Amino acid sequence: MTTARILSQAREEKRTVLTEIEAKQILAEAGINCTETVLATSREEAVSLCDRIGYPVVLKVSSVDISHKSDAGGVKVNLNSKEEVEKAFDDIMTSCRAYAPDADIEGVAVQSMAKPGTEIIMGMINDASFGPVVMFGLGGVLVEVLKDVSFRIVPIDKNDAIEMTTEIQGKKLLEGYRGQDPADVECLRDMLVKLSDFVDATPGIEEIDMNPVFAYKDGAVVVDARIILSS
Repeated sequence: MTTARILSQAREEKRTVLTEIEAKQILAEAGINCTETVLATSREEAVSLCDRIGYPVVLKVSSVDISHKSDAGGVKVNLNSKEEVEKAFDDIMTSCRAYAPDADIEGVAVQSMAKPGTEIIMGMINDASFGPVVMFGLGGVLVEVLKDVSFRIVPIDKNDAIEMTTEIQGKKLLEGYRGQDPADVECLRDMLVKLSDFVDATPGIEEIDMNPVFAYKDGAVVVDARIILSS
């Protein structure tokens, strides 16, 4: 079982932060749709993976020691050729080693470039008073600026998920606004319940951050994810 293996390995290595690749593998096993993300440890391997996945692609630094990848120059998006991938790999390595000289960098995460959608954030925090709590709101910079999020104590059911998606102030953005496609809210609710079920069945998780989740009129996909284990 992928989840058990990843959690066991992380604890053996005495680390609480999972890589994005590990986090997405765990979420995918829980039934949550994520962009396919694969580790490349060399420039040549990155090109080979990109050729297989198909362009355009995204490269992100893979290091548990660099949590703010963009700040480190560790993210390159919309790459459309072998040459662009080679340059992006080299640029990421140079920039991230300058940003965090002592960081353990295992390589780059290679993933397909997801088409834009309504940006959603989902996640979980382990509250000191209430225990695991799931969260839903508008993603991207909106969650930082507006703090427009909804919370429920784990476990949640479908009715809880319905309430979470309808009580945020920005719910009109989910319905389609100024010509934008409406979001597949049923899919988002299903993802919330699956997230809750996973957390409820998996002790030792301190935090899950899925941001952004791109919501489309016919589904949704997790583009970036982070999981932190309890220490």
